[in-house]
Amino acid sequence: MDYITLAHGSGGKASHQLIEGLFYKHFQNDILLQGNDASILPKFSGRIAVSTDSFVIHPIFFPGGDIGKLSVYGTVNDLAMSGAKPLYITLAFIIEEGFSMGDLEKIVASIGEAAKEAGVKIVAGDTKVVESGSVDQIYINTTGIGILPEDIDIGGQNAKAGDKIIISGTIGDHGTAIMALRKGFEFSIDLESDCGLLSGMIHEILHTGAKVKVLRDPTRGGLATTLNEISKQSNVGLLLEEAAVPVKHEVRSMCEILGLDPIYIANEGKLVVIVAEEDAEAVLGVMKSHPMGKDAAIIGTVVHSPQGQVYVKTEIGGTRILQMPVGELLPRIC
Repeated sequence: MDYITLAHGSGGKASHQLIEGLFYKHFQNDILLQGNDASILPKFSGRIAVSTDSFVIHPIFFPGGDIGKLSVYGTVNDLAMSGAKPLYITLAFIIEEGFSMGDLEKIVASIGEAAKEAGVKIVAGDTKVVESGSVDQIYINTTGIGILPEDIDIGGQNAKAGDKIIISGTIGDHGTAIMALRKGFEFSIDLESDCGLLSGMIHEILHTGAKVKVLRDPTRGGLATTLNEISKQSNVGLLLEEAAVPVKHEVRSMCEILGLDPIYIANEGKLVVIVAEEDAEAVLGVMKSHPMGKDAAIIGTVVHSPQGQVYVKTEIGGTRILQMPVGELLPRIC
């Protein structure tokens, strides 16, 4: 059968063929193959970190990734932002009737490869098929589970005056790539999503012994939203150096043409680190030595006031307030 039908979501023979012939083929592990209504996980010690997300990106295949890879990386990255070691992930698919079986297999294979790369096991899942037109091809919901050591305390509430702000690389890559593909823009430049796995680099950062205060991945709303969230959580001010923020020439060019600011554009493989001033250079060095952080840069400082505000020191020497984005700049980017 070349396409998904309503029968694949009915719980009958077609459903079982889909599960056993496709999902088990790419996701097979001892826990998933228990085959019961609930998977039983082994005992582990430590605090439990949990994250859930839904992925509704359009288009589902894009330069640098696809909805499957994005769903695993996005969930694992969110767990890693707490300092946790990601262990398990669950998946739920909502699939439109008539969706290509070939495309589904590409997505499922991509998920399997991404989970293997991330070192996580897919331990439970669900599939629903809905009538044509009820969804846009395929949506994926995930839940991730990780273990957090007792001695780690990382969160948006921990930033203190004097801390340094580091970004792991160029901003706006994902959002501009998706927008260019979706709108059919024909630029003489290559735009590619930064969809990537950040847990390995975070592991190396934490093993420096540095006083890491905050870890965040600036996805929807971009760097601007993430910094505003942190400033409010910690009740501090953040001063950003505009000239220090790395932006690819291709991304900057597209944003200039369309009247957009890269600082508000989504990312899917970038990391914001806020770290004690004395540890900033050491952390930066570790990040630059990792493939996911080769373009890392110190881009700002935490200040006492104005509390709950982000300010940008512009390239011409002025200062402006960096507000949260208003409205929907770029819908359906994850």
